[in-house]
Amino acid sequence: MLCFGRRTRRDPDTPPFPVRQMFVLALCRLAEPIAFMSIFPYVYHMIESFHTTSDDRRITFYAGMVTSAFAFAEFLSCMVWGRVSDRYGRKPILLTGLAGTGISMILFGFAPNLTTALIARAMGGLLNGNIGVLQSTVAEVITVEAHQPYAYSVMPIVWCLGSVAGSAIGGVMADPVRNYGWPEGSIWDKFPFLLPNVFCTAVVVLAMFVGILFLEETHEEKKLERDKGLEFGKRILSLFQREPMAALSSTKTARTSTTYTLIREESFDSPPDYRSAAPSPELVPAHAPEGLPPPAYQSIEGSPRSSISGEDSRMMCQELDPEAFAKETEAAKRNASTLNAFTKQVIIIIVSYGILAYHTISAEQLLPVMFTLPKSNEPISLPFGFTGGFGLPTKSIGGILSVQGVIQVIAMLFAFPPLTKRLGSLTLFRISVFTYPFLYIITPYLTLAPTSIRMPCVYIILMWKAFTFPSALVMMANNTPSSKVSGTLNGAMGAAASLSRTFGPPVSGQLQGTGLAHGVLGLPWWANACVAVGGAFLSIFMIEERRRTFASEKHAAVDEESDDMLLIVESPNASLETMQSTPSSPILTRFDRRSSRS
Repeated sequence: MLCFGRRTRRDPDTPPFPVRQMFVLALCRLAEPIAFMSIFPYVYHMIESFHTTSDDRRITFYAGMVTSAFAFAEFLSCMVWGRVSDRYGRKPILLTGLAGTGISMILFGFAPNLTTALIARAMGGLLNGNIGVLQSTVAEVITVEAHQPYAYSVMPIVWCLGSVAGSAIGGVMADPVRNYGWPEGSIWDKFPFLLPNVFCTAVVVLAMFVGILFLEETHEEKKLERDKGLEFGKRILSLFQREPMAALSSTKTARTSTTYTLIREESFDSPPDYRSAAPSPELVPAHAPEGLPPPAYQSIEGSPRSSISGEDSRMMCQELDPEAFAKETEAAKRNASTLNAFTKQVIIIIVSYGILAYHTISAEQLLPVMFTLPKSNEPISLPFGFTGGFGLPTKSIGGILSVQGVIQVIAMLFAFPPLTKRLGSLTLFRISVFTYPFLYIITPYLTLAPTSIRMPCVYIILMWKAFTFPSALVMMANNTPSSKVSGTLNGAMGAAASLSRTFGPPVSGQLQGTGLAHGVLGLPWWANACVAVGGAFLSIFMIEERRRTFASEKHAAVDEESDDMLLIVESPNASLETMQSTPSSPILTRFDRRSSRS
């Protein structure tokens, strides 16, 4: 008897974590928070230098407009860039976003008036759609489910580090003529806030070059196209290595290569020269004796994966019957259409993400103000009538905010992955969002608490953000039906967050002013708690739905198929009709008909 042997794979082990590609993506991501956050230390003084108004309140209002212009413009363009990336690929859109960030930073540094500053910030938001495209790229780079918690904690970590670095760059480099005695009358004197923008632009340009040379395309259709930049990057790396450069991404090296091997088993009474070199499914003996019936396929009936599958098999199917392949591809595209992608669960995740972004960005604005407010000597009228703050100096507040970044990094690196593995993304997300309302309710009462317990409670509030955002990103990745709509869905998610970050700070600031005017410090915090309750209520309707198949599951499917492999059996007593099983694929059906005609 002749039989098909077990299928063999190049890499039977689980693919390793794609460290190199995640590092490149992290560098591309790092450039954005550095550029975005660098204006916060000096934006008030920049608006003041325009001499548009001398009223402090108006200056504060204009500063808020400048900071919000980026987020609002990003809300308008984020979903558009996501859809463009679904069509043209992730890499060109990421590089375009970085280029747009660099151009807007230079324009902002040379801004002579408020109008130019607003246009520059809005341009940065319109040209930068990376917030959603990056998440799509991460989802396509990660092919093993166990790697998800680590991968989706990388980008929030990078944002924290970039935020701290950006704030430091803006504070240290702004106005070098007055702060460091640089020559008067120079370009740095005429544009005192140009230096931090030039430095941030240099970081963005560096990220662009690294992306061009080492970032791989992850779109399922575009990743097979030639990338001259990536080829040049491999040549550069080969100069520093003795052996030829391996593929940059572990996902490509871990692709399954399936090979059918004909194994002769001597225990069967088949002719010694009974063999087949034909590439077709029909095996014909080279010198078969007369009366020997032709061998036929016999498959294990009921196997759900007896038809051809996998990337290599898709190419084989296309060659065998282009018409059937085109119909199957068109049907797959219809199933993965944008309209079908916005399922009930996807919409709930997007709305929940927007609500989460609203109350967390509002809390990040309210906390520094509460730290700054002096301690109040006015009588306290519990439960609501009290004012005052911690009365901390600016240096202490800066230290607290820096520690915030460190705490979030530690939590996302060492706490989030094991908690996700033990509880699951949905359970961890629910615990987090149900805890937020209670945290916001008690936060203003910390001003009345003993000094020894204030800061530990503050750090818990700051750390809680580390568990919610990565969990939401993991759930969105698992609910995305196809990478062809991944950019659109993540773009919609980013747009919801950008819209919330546009209106969250000004609304919370207005509520804070109203509350202080009426002696109610907790008014903005309790309003924030009501918004958080809405997000917690939405999480009740979420389910642990997964519409994505990981590479590890595909490997398991191949192993299962190997156990149910096709057998070519020679039996003089069996008829052709009883030996052959009906193919489940339309391509194999057509092929079988052609074989029968011949």
